[in-house]
Amino acid sequence: MNMKIRERYPYLYETHLHTSEASACARNTGAEMARACREYGYAGIFVTDHNWGGNTAIDRSLPWENWVDRFCEGYEHARDEGEKIGLDVFFGYEAGFRGTEFLIYGIDKAWMKAHPGLRTAGIQDQYRLVHGAGGLVMHAHPYREEPYIPEIRLFPEWVDGVEGINATHSNSRSMAHNEPAYDSKAIAYARQHGLRMSAGSDIHTVKLLGGGVAFRRRLVSAQDYVKAILTGEDYVLTNGEVWYDKEGNVLTV
Repeated sequence: MNMKIRERYPYLYETHLHTSEASACARNTGAEMARACREYGYAGIFVTDHNWGGNTAIDRSLPWENWVDRFCEGYEHARDEGEKIGLDVFFGYEAGFRGTEFLIYGIDKAWMKAHPGLRTAGIQDQYRLVHGAGGLVMHAHPYREEPYIPEIRLFPEWVDGVEGINATHSNSRSMAHNEPAYDSKAIAYARQHGLRMSAGSDIHTVKLLGGGVAFRRRLVSAQDYVKAILTGEDYVLTNGEVWYDKEGNVLTV
């Protein structure tokens, strides 16, 4: 079954990936992550390191532009390696608000430098700022329960969609956050509010799980991904073992 799906949707993208340059919880560099993902068979990856509101590895006391430069190093190292080995590497980040986290796509380093107000922006302001730049806001693992998440908080009016499938929750090889019910609840929540869905592995090491979003065509940029999600382009989701349609239904053929 997986082979048939991969034949129809040959371009698989990891949408949730961390590097040790910028995420304190990650164990491998951007270049190492890029090589592992290329060997696995991904067409591309999105580097989504933790920002100042999450488990960042970058000194929060740095001046804003210096902070952004340091923060982008994991992505830049992955991008440079990707150019050598034939892997598309796109920029994003994971924004944290007291344990509630959002995946941001479609913006870049220059935009971040030009918006120092991001550091103090709340969830509503974040949505407005990112949308003003033509970006995408996806609620990451909205029902995960961990000590660093003091409470489940949902903001359906301030997101474009939901990470319905997080491979750390439901892939049998996951060594953290392994609770499939988190995904089931996220899918139900997205359906209830008519929100778009994505999938990713939330991967922090080169021990890959294989989650992500697969398309019929190759993406050309992070902005292309934003457009594909917002316009309802044909794609499928996976936790690295099970495949789903973009509404979260398990695919059987």
